Amino acid sequence: MEHIEIEKKFLVSSLPFALSSFESHVIEQAYLCTAPVVRIRRQDETYYLTYKGSGLMAREEYNLPLTEQAYSHLLKKADGTVIRKQRFLIPFSDSKLVIELDVFEAPFAPLLLAEVEFPSIEEANAFRPPSWFGEEVTQDS
Repeated sequence: MEHIEIEKKFLVSSLPFALSSFESHVIEQAYLCTAPVVRIRRQDETYYLTYKGSGLMAREEYNLPLTEQAYSHLLKKADGTVIRKQRFLIPFSDSKLVIELDVFEAPFAPLLLAEVEFPSIEEANAFRPPSWFGEEVTQDS
């Protein structure tokens, strides 16, 4: 399935609330290629391959389903470190936006990365992040 992904990313140094009350997913992902981005991911018990076009804030994204066996086979071909994280889904104020907060496991812990996906570039450009967001890293590939 293809769509244009429009998102902003921010580092987070500390959280003003506990995460236990938010929905979350366990994610494992690895990259087969970084130019273009070709990634495999296991989210809970769902497996898929993702292709992302060029760009940083807005780019094409295609997600294709994988079987567990295909994922395991491709995982052996991963380029670099396998990334493991827990993703928390945090509703943003009274808008329809959702903050996806990734809490990384070793070797990337204690990295916290917040992403917000937008329906349009205009809404992304107008976004005012909450005070607990740190440096914006959208343009940092």
